[in-house]
Amino acid sequence: MTVFSPQELLLFALAALVLVLTPGPNMIYCVSRSLTQGPRAGLTSLAGVVLAFVVHLLAASLGLTALLLAVPMAFDAIRIAGALYLLWMAWQAVRPGGSAPFQTRALPHDGPRKLFAMGFMTNLLNPKVAMFYLSFFPQFLHPERGHWLLQCLVLGALQIGISGGVNALLVLGAGGVSRFLNRSPRWIAAQRWFMGTVLAALALRLLTEKRPS
Repeated sequence: MTVFSPQELLLFALAALVLVLTPGPNMIYCVSRSLTQGPRAGLTSLAGVVLAFVVHLLAASLGLTALLLAVPMAFDAIRIAGALYLLWMAWQAVRPGGSAPFQTRALPHDGPRKLFAMGFMTNLLNPKVAMFYLSFFPQFLHPERGHWLLQCLVLGALQIGISGGVNALLVLGAGGVSRFLNRSPRWIAAQRWFMGTVLAALALRLLTEKRPS
């Protein structure tokens, strides 16, 4: 059974890619680990982050499914709130003093078990991740197709795969990327404005898109 067309999955994948490239606690932590303790430490930390994504995904998927089955009218309210949240993320990307994840942060050298646990807890205790799932997924769900839980899990698997893959590349290349950006500060500003523009455009598109009844 197909719940999404290839075009819909591509649009979601592009949106998820933009979101994962927007600096946040997970990227900052994993990249900092890689810069201060080496790529292996960054990848170990990332493994903990990915496991926490799975926990958040299951909780959000079950919660969304139960809510939308019980209160179908809640769908539009969640969709609009999610679009507004994307606009807020766009502002966070372009506001003065925004995050710069490739600046080296001093961290103690820890063993693999602690690295994994800290990566897991960094993501698990990040309320923005739960808010992301609850606000972002409804933009791509289709009420008329039913199978809420299956739709959520398909999108979640795609998002986690993109997030894990992109962050792994950033961790492995953190040293080179950091040196390049330190020599080219304009690229940091360009990246932030590009991400902010794409997030804002996505939010406005989702706010104005008409859903089938």
